[in-house]
Amino acid sequence: MKGSNPDPTLVAHRAAGSVLPHVDVERAVRLTQEVCRIPSILGEEGTLASFIAQELEDSGFERVELQEAIPGRPNAVGELDFGTGPRVVLTGHMDTKPVSQGWTEAEPFSGALIGDQVFGHGIMDMKAALACQIVALEALQRSGVPLGGSVAFAAVSDHMGDQRGSIAYFDTHPADLCVLGELSDNEVFLGHRGRYYFDVTILGRSAHTCHKHDAVNANVLGAQAVLALDRSRLEPPLPRGVADLFGAETYIVPGRVYGGLPPGGPSMIPDECVIRVDCRPQPGVDTEQVRAEINRCLREAAAADSRFAADVTLADVKDGYLADPGDLVVRLMVEAVRQVRGTEPALVAENWLGDTASFGRKVPTVIFGPGGAPVYCADEHLTVADIHEATRAYAVFAALALTGRAPAARQPEIAGVGDG
Repeated sequence: MKGSNPDPTLVAHRAAGSVLPHVDVERAVRLTQEVCRIPSILGEEGTLASFIAQELEDSGFERVELQEAIPGRPNAVGELDFGTGPRVVLTGHMDTKPVSQGWTEAEPFSGALIGDQVFGHGIMDMKAALACQIVALEALQRSGVPLGGSVAFAAVSDHMGDQRGSIAYFDTHPADLCVLGELSDNEVFLGHRGRYYFDVTILGRSAHTCHKHDAVNANVLGAQAVLALDRSRLEPPLPRGVADLFGAETYIVPGRVYGGLPPGGPSMIPDECVIRVDCRPQPGVDTEQVRAEINRCLREAAAADSRFAADVTLADVKDGYLADPGDLVVRLMVEAVRQVRGTEPALVAENWLGDTASFGRKVPTVIFGPGGAPVYCADEHLTVADIHEATRAYAVFAALALTGRAPAARQPEIAGVGDG
């Protein structure tokens, strides 16, 4: 009937049917191999950024730019414009951790295709997702589906540092919806824990090693703190449903310990020991709750040695992120996966930290990407089928987001904490 609103489910089927034939899944595999061949360990993202920017140029993206987030470490960004409507972003990070030891099946930067698996350092976190997102948007461009709005792509640097790439991008590029391509095993992730760093500084009294009994060894006092912090099992009050997604415990871990002079230095008993305490709070747990638990642990250490004294400094804050299952961006991603896979995806959360810690408050975001645990291990690989499915899901998501029709809300199935 003229003027009636089409069934959103029918709209979703039509959008998927129109864009999916244009998804070149084999190109997605080849592009994944190519990005895996370019090392981009944290601090060395520039070469990969230049490669991606050229791919965007060659594919007809507009406003392609190497955005100078950090000197020598730019973001690679571009977008496609389909007229008036929402602005949607697909994003992910280029930087990786250092290479793990023990590779035997392939070289870390080979991008080797062995059977139905592609091997490459950082393929799951998250080079494959970047390749899949680019190819998905190429399909959207070719499809001719009537769309309104724009869709952008942003490959960012420094995720494993201070997330300066994401901060720079979303400070200058507003968006209405976003998909972060962190590894989710192609399920739909609602969010992740945060990260608080506290530095505990323990003071002793120095002396020459020959005068051991005139000193108070800060490292010995620090050992008491390490043991007490490791025993922490903080279970703070949580907002409704958060414990189901993330578990009850806020993780508090004594991480790096700095005490004493460097090797080759003079003989001196250390008068300072600094413990970096790595805390992973669930969404809704604030820094003061965690600080109170650290102070409790330090009182326990002081009870074991009366000489113990320490100062606590909050060194860094990265917030957790949690989308509501009913949010439009979540419903669109769920519908996209349903159209591609034919079954309902799980709604999950993770314990690692995503760039949504820095931009999630600005842009409604859902997390979706190929690959899962274990990651950053020898012979890291991803199946061709996972690459194909992720590329198709990204393409359908973008098509749905720019049709102006939201899928109907359904009762979500919350699966709990992810395994990554």
